Amino acid sequence: MALMEILDELTIAGELYERQADGALRCTACAHRCLLREGRRGICQVRFNQQGELRTPWGYVAGLQADPIEKKPFYHFLPGSTALTFGMLGCNFHCDYCQNWLSSQALRDPLAEESAYFVRKLSPQQIVAYGRRLGVEVIASSYNEPLITSEWAVAIFKLAVQMDIKCVYVSNGYATPEVLDYLRPYLAGFKVDLKSMQDKNYQRLGGVLKNVLDTIQRARALGLWVEAVTLVVPGFNDSNEELWEAARFLAGVSADIPWHVTAFHQDYKMTAADNTPSRTLLRAADIGREAGLRYVYAGNIPGRVEDYEHTRCPNCNMPLIQRMGYVIGAYHLTAQGACPQCGAKIAGVWPEYPKRVQISGSSLPMPV
Repeated sequence: MALMEILDELTIAGELYERQADGALRCTACAHRCLLREGRRGICQVRFNQQGELRTPWGYVAGLQADPIEKKPFYHFLPGSTALTFGMLGCNFHCDYCQNWLSSQALRDPLAEESAYFVRKLSPQQIVAYGRRLGVEVIASSYNEPLITSEWAVAIFKLAVQMDIKCVYVSNGYATPEVLDYLRPYLAGFKVDLKSMQDKNYQRLGGVLKNVLDTIQRARALGLWVEAVTLVVPGFNDSNEELWEAARFLAGVSADIPWHVTAFHQDYKMTAADNTPSRTLLRAADIGREAGLRYVYAGNIPGRVEDYEHTRCPNCNMPLIQRMGYVIGAYHLTAQGACPQCGAKIAGVWPEYPKRVQISGSSLPMPV
């Protein structure tokens, strides 16, 4: 059976749409706002109009794994916790450097047809029960773009929050006000990719910059915990001017938004650009701090980004959380999420019992 046939059977009537006067459906799951006439599919390829009904993905996962929350990456959201992470297939972007392209480009790229082998039928109840058996504190929707499968995510999140499990999205941020309002009762954290500050770059990836900037602002205004990630790609978005623009925008929304600048490596269709050297991440992180952001991190090349893996108090500079990659080596925040030395409140969603934070591996000395 072809992948499209498999996925079309694993659907349910969706909720994120507006019915038009002529019978067409306007999907509101993402900022493309696709107009779906009978038999037509959205840009994501997984939401479609079937006999006047919006069909949306349901009842399966293409990825299900327990990950450190730091891998998402969230650094100010229950550090040391485990996130049961699920994903489906499809995306509303077509990034040339996608590291999860077998999942994201399903139904777009013939080479991704093999993702049919990843599909596993599960119910929301089974996923949440599995999370409880693992003792996870977080359930995350990731791997593909979660916005386009929000009805499925909400079905899982509704059960999870009843079990005191917090829920997060790992997203490209191409949202609408409608989908953010739909998610808000169940969602606690929102990781957004800020891929570029140039509209021409976003057009190359399949979107419009303003919609992502609007999402970051709206998510903060709704009270979601937001962290932003910029994958720094040589020759694409690594100029000082563009990094300054990104940092200033985030600081203008809130200086408390953690900004992760991470290293690109050659993948999928982007194999001509060089892998990002650590010096580029250090330059980007320095710019973030100079722009006024209180929490800036350089990620995915552990041990080569100086102090930018760790969290320090922005008031007194005391070391608060030591990290090496996804591993926490030391945790010093109080139960109120404050610096124990000066009492300054540190922005984030923090564990109620600091002594229970999972400290893994051998602790390395924290630079003072």
